[in-house]
Parts: sequence; structure tokens; C-alpha cells
Amino acid sequence: MVLATGYSARAQQSSSTVLDWKAPATLSTYLLQQMHAQYAPRAAELDRAAQSAAGAAAYRDSVRARFRRVLGPLPARTPLRAKVTGKLTRDRYRIEKIIYESTPNHYVTANLYVPAGKGKKPGVLLFCGHEQESKATVSYQKTAILFAQHGFVVLVIDPISQGERMQLTDAAGKPLARGGTTEHTLLNAGAALVGETVPAEQFWDNERGLDYLLTRAEVDTARLGCLGNSGGATQTAYFMALEKRMKVAALCSYVASGERNLELTGPADGCVMLPGAGRARLDLADWPIMFAPRPLLMLAGRYDFVDYTQIEAATAETRRIYAALGQPEQLSLFTYDDGHGISQPKREAAVTWFRRWFYGDASPVREGALATLSEKELRCTTSGQVNTAFRNEANLATIHLAKAQKLAPARAAATPETVGALVQRELNISFNANGQPLSIALLDTLRRDGLLLQKLILRREGEPPLPALLALPSTRPTRLLIWLPEAGKAAVLDSATQVQAYLRQGTAVLLADLRGMGETTDPAAFNDPKYYNREYRNAMLALHEGRPLLAQRVEDLNSIQTFVRNHAQLNGLPLEIRASGRAVGPALHAAVLWPVFSRVVVEQAPRSYQQLLAQPTAKDVYSEVLPGVLRRYDLPDLQRALGSRLVLPQSR
Repeated sequence: MVLATGYSARAQQSSSTVLDWKAPATLSTYLLQQMHAQYAPRAAELDRAAQSAAGAAAYRDSVRARFRRVLGPLPARTPLRAKVTGKLTRDRYRIEKIIYESTPNHYVTANLYVPAGKGKKPGVLLFCGHEQESKATVSYQKTAILFAQHGFVVLVIDPISQGERMQLTDAAGKPLARGGTTEHTLLNAGAALVGETVPAEQFWDNERGLDYLLTRAEVDTARLGCLGNSGGATQTAYFMALEKRMKVAALCSYVASGERNLELTGPADGCVMLPGAGRARLDLADWPIMFAPRPLLMLAGRYDFVDYTQIEAATAETRRIYAALGQPEQLSLFTYDDGHGISQPKREAAVTWFRRWFYGDASPVREGALATLSEKELRCTTSGQVNTAFRNEANLATIHLAKAQKLAPARAAATPETVGALVQRELNISFNANGQPLSIALLDTLRRDGLLLQKLILRREGEPPLPALLALPSTRPTRLLIWLPEAGKAAVLDSATQVQAYLRQGTAVLLADLRGMGETTDPAAFNDPKYYNREYRNAMLALHEGRPLLAQRVEDLNSIQTFVRNHAQLNGLPLEIRASGRAVGPALHAAVLWPVFSRVVVEQAPRSYQQLLAQPTAKDVYSEVLPGVLRRYDLPDLQRALGSRLVLPQSR
């Protein structure tokens, strides 16, 4: 049933704006509301879990299983081919330069800090935050040195896109993107297209680092732990959650995305974002909970840009599970009056914590003067970058493209007859047009350059409003053009000539702004240009919730066809879509799903998903990402299914 409401259809306005509120906030507000609804059951689940040891263990195991599912697949173990490329002898310890292959020809660089003296010692993995110098960052060097001086073997690993492991470089090793966090984000988009994630790929680099550590005669394999700062804390959280051999851990300036953090600061870098984590109700405290009740230290700066209140809240939630499991003393929060990073007081607290559990010694550790080395002195490769040091280096962009090519035979099985079912499965949406009723708000009219347009708002329960303008020819229309301009309907009206030409031909024109376009475009201020995506905030929130933006925009086209079917003058007319930019993907998907769209005209040829993998620095990819889509189909498969219904630029 379609309900028609309105204010006045007679008043005339000069503005093409339809929504009478601050429309740019519409989509982000909607997505945050959806996110909160997804997380709503979590508090009650946690309350029930904290009532007993059995409940706490069941909750811990449940969130661990959910995390493992959203993390994505992991590779098979292959030969490490580890080698030591150099040694530096220091006072009371030595540093070894290590290179190993986490997967074939994918090289990982690391520094191993080995204490002086005989006997096996606890092993510690130190995961680096987003500093570009990575393992050579002064605070990480000092952390490793302090641990080594107090009896720990420490492996400090360069994450992808940092240190000696930039993934996107030219032949001379010069980065092609603007920095490591940009690389992380671009690479995570490519990983998503083949059904994987950069957090899983980082996890595997770290897992193989542990495998290497276990080969060292100096390491006591029964005493193993890990810690990290900032982005390294997120790596630590993900690692300790799944790696049962970790006995002790510490998280400093912990920033894994959580419900409140996403609301306060928006999505973070691609290396911490997991598609579907919101749908799985995984929040900030759930990773520490997965570690319970093993000894865990939270390190926080009271004036960190990471919201300290949330760190306190996450620690409190985690403490409830530790208490239910009978080990409340094995969780501790150390706070210092400073900001972001693993400063001297936090380093001292971390080493003290590890010594308490591995050596039975809770004596406070004090850091003296520590001499650090330059980035060049700590290099493991001859050139400073694995991309130039190894001709056969398989960077992640190459790996993702190779996986897409390997999946090509499976996609080839998609025929024009079967691709519609694949699309419906991929979008994971119920497309029953007779389901939720559509409410149509008939507003005032717009007169401009000889055009008379009706202002409409299409509303379906549970979805954001869709603003549109409808122009009818002077005679009974013979067809309807649904025009989806990426820049918004206002851009079309700046030059009304084409609309007038359609009307003279007897074609009715519906100009619509799909969510996040036109009137509801997210302000640039909320989208850091380093992410190479003009709608990064909304695209990542949508992926976090398990409902990609492209799929949501197809829902908008479902609302449009419902509106048409219930409009006296438009029902039964041939429907044509004209789309540009980010509206092209939704148009193709909608036309495959619903033959009622008899023709699709695109102003730019669509980029195939495999083509996006071949161009890893392309912009606005997250607007088009459907996780795992290349396991089922690519856009050329949709083009073949549409056949003559699709009009590409060169055929117009």
C-alpha cells in the first residue's frame, strides 16, 4: 500500500532542494541509528554472561567465534625461509635483523632483541603502531630494549605499508600513495573484493612471526606474550584473541573500532576495520574479553585523542568477565597523565607486568638512559624496501589481483540466466517490493527555465528518505526516465535543456538523489582525504554494519519502482535508468534484479571489480565494494546479462 501525503502542491519554489532539514547529515545519522540498533542486544548479553563463570566463558567463546568469522580466511602455512641478515651487539643484548616469508614471496622484516646470558627466556611479540619508521620508531626501540634488558626475547615486526614493507611503490621504491595508513585503507578495499581483510593478512604476518620465534633456541615456548601501541594495539587485540599460546598481553592506546568510537570519531584506517563487525555485535571490549582470564594490562593516556572514557568503559566491561571467571586480579588498567603512545611510564608498567607473570617478580622496573639506532642501522634489506630488495616480492595488491584471477573460472559459470540469483545473494537484501509500504510526500512545485517539477520525498520504514523531482510532459507520457546523476539532481537543472528535450519526446523524467548523493552528500570535512574516498565515513559505516552502500542504493531503486507502480500516470510505462559515477553500479544491479527497468544508459563505462584491483590507488572504491563479490561475479557478468538493455557511452 502506498500512502500519499503532502503540504501544498500549488506553491512554487525556485530552489531544487527537496528536504527541508540539514540534509547532508541524513545518511550518517541513519547509519549511526542502524549501528546502535545492531549493538542494542549486546548490553543484555553481557549482563547475563557476567552472572556466572559458565556464562562468561560462553560469551567469550561466542565473540571469539564471531570475530573469527568476520576476520576472513587465513592462508596455509608455507616454509618461512627465514634468514638473519645482520647482527648488532649492544650492552646486555644484541639485535638481529630478520626476514621471513609469511606466504610465498611475501617478505616480512623484523628486528629480534636477544638478551645476553644463557638459558631460555620468555618470548614477546611487539606490534608497531602507524609510525612510518615502524620498528625503528624510538619509543618502540626503547620498549624492546627495556624488555630485553629484563630478560625477554623480543621480535618487533614491520607491518605492511610501514618500515621496509611499503606495498605500493614504483620501481625505485617510492610510495605511490600518501602514506602507510592510506595504503592500509586502499589494500583493505582490494582484500574485501576477494572476500578477505587486511587485518587477517596482518594477523598472518604476526602468526608467522610467532612461528619464527618458536624456532629460536633462546625462547621458552611455554612463556609467550604480546603487546602493541595504537594500531599495534589493535594488531595485539586481534592476535591475542585467537592465538591461545599468548599467556600475557598489554594494549596501549587501544583503538580498535567500537560503537561509541565510531560515533565520536568515525571509521579508522583500513587495517583495523572489519566488514560485518557491527552486524556481529563486536565492540571495543570484546577483544580483551576473548583473552580472559589470562593476564592483561591496559595502558592509557588520560589526554589521549583515543577517548579515555571509552577505555575505562571497555576495561570495566572486561573486568566483569574476568571477575565471573574468578580472576579479577589478572586485568589491570595503568593510566598516566599524558597522551597517545607508549611513553616511558607505560613502558615501565608493561615490563613490570610481564615480569610479574613470567618471572614471579612484581618489583617496579625503572628505565635508564637507552641508546637507540637510526632507521638505516636497523634495516634488514639492502635497499630499505622489500619491493626493491626482492624481485619476486608479492605485495598485497599483486596477491589480491592473483586471487581474483584464480576465481575467474568460478565467475565464468555465471550465465545471464543465473547472475540475478547471484546478485540477490551478494546484496543480501529482501527485494519484496510489496513489503514495507512506501509513503510519498507530495511537496510544492519548482518552476525553472520553462520546467515544472513536482518535489517528492519517498519514505520506506527503516530506510532514509529519498528526495526526487518529477517532470511530466504536456501530453500523456510514453515512458519514464529515472535519472540518477552522481552530482545530484541540482546539477542537471543547472542546464535544463536535456530535460526539456526528453519532455518534448513524451518522456517523463524523475530526477532522484540516491542516498549519499546530491542533497544527502556527506560534507567533505568528515572525510579525510588520506582515505582516497569522498564518502569514506558512510561507506565504512555501511560495511561495518554488513550493508554496503551499493546494496543500500539498490534499495532506493526498489523504492522508486514501487512509487512508479502506484502512480496513476506512470504505472505500466517502460522504465529507463540514466546513471553516472557512483550511481552506475546500483543501476546495473537493480536492472539485473528487476526486468521492469527495460533500458540502462550509463554516462561512463563501469570499472570492473578486477580492474579496481589492478589499479590499487584508485579513488572512491569503498563506494562500490561488495565483500567477496569476485567469488561470484564481476560487473562484465552483469553487462552480459543485461545485453541490449545496457547502453554504454560508445554505443550511444
